[in-house]
Amino acid sequence: MVQSTNSTSNHNSINNNHNNNSSSSSNKNNIDIYYIVTLTIDIALLLIKFWIAVFQTIITTFAPQETDVNGQTVLITGTGHGIGKELALQYSALGAKIICWDMNEQSNQETIKEIKSYGGEAHAYTVNVMKRDEINALAEKIKKDHGFINIIVNNAGIMPCHPLLEHTETEIRNMYEINVLAHFWIIQAFLPDMIARNQGHIIALSSCAGLFAVANLVPYCGTKFAVRGLMEALAEELRHKNPQNNIKFTTIYPYMVDTGLCKRPRYRFPNLFKMVKPADAAASIIKAQRTSLEHVSIPHAYLYIEKISRIIPRSGLRLINDFLDAGVDSDK
Repeated sequence: MVQSTNSTSNHNSINNNHNNNSSSSSNKNNIDIYYIVTLTIDIALLLIKFWIAVFQTIITTFAPQETDVNGQTVLITGTGHGIGKELALQYSALGAKIICWDMNEQSNQETIKEIKSYGGEAHAYTVNVMKRDEINALAEKIKKDHGFINIIVNNAGIMPCHPLLEHTETEIRNMYEINVLAHFWIIQAFLPDMIARNQGHIIALSSCAGLFAVANLVPYCGTKFAVRGLMEALAEELRHKNPQNNIKFTTIYPYMVDTGLCKRPRYRFPNLFKMVKPADAAASIIKAQRTSLEHVSIPHAYLYIEKISRIIPRSGLRLINDFLDAGVDSDK
């Protein structure tokens, strides 16, 4: 009698296990089907959004709409000469109020005087962008005196040109302080206001030396590649924090600009590698900002050449570089 009861119990246990296994298998199948369906929908939505983004980019590339900067406040570093001065003059001509930062008080005042001579509004501030405390103190004063800064152009930079082993520690440190770290300090000083308003535009001057490696510019190339990285990463960071982020970022990659920084340019084909005029560079930068482009080289083709060069074997690329023989000779 006991044996019969045990047999029945074992049989029921087997049936229960079978039913449980069947139920688990059924649930697993349902989960698999649900996953496949949702993944299919996600992929379909991704493709639709992808092609919409592609078409929008094509439309804005061939028919760009320029934003109006009239009445906006633009802060530019390095306005005493070169690209910075031209940016100040051209933004002012468009009706913007200009905040001019430079270490050289005399040359900065000359820029202000030129702007005011035709009725523009500009304000000069002497600042050492290597000093974070000085930047923060001046940023608070400017926000108090002038309100919200709509556009920031991190333009200031230095460019000693000689082999790495001939660079002094001071030269290398100063390059990174001015060409890279100053970007961080200025952005940290003004970005919170932009985030609060969900508007604003930050422009950073990298260089074609931030796209291609150049002999006699090893530390300089390092700084300009760094600018590219910090701008791309910051744009992604804000996008992840706020999918509706409306703060814009533009990174500029100029070829050698005739500002005096590049003292000994070298090119085998001068007509192919002409130095860029500061006024032309400034005009391209302003157009890039007003059309909300994220990356622009000057000339424009260099950015596309850099993308193509990434798929060319390094040995082949070096042969092309040697043939063109374009670069910078040591200034020592």
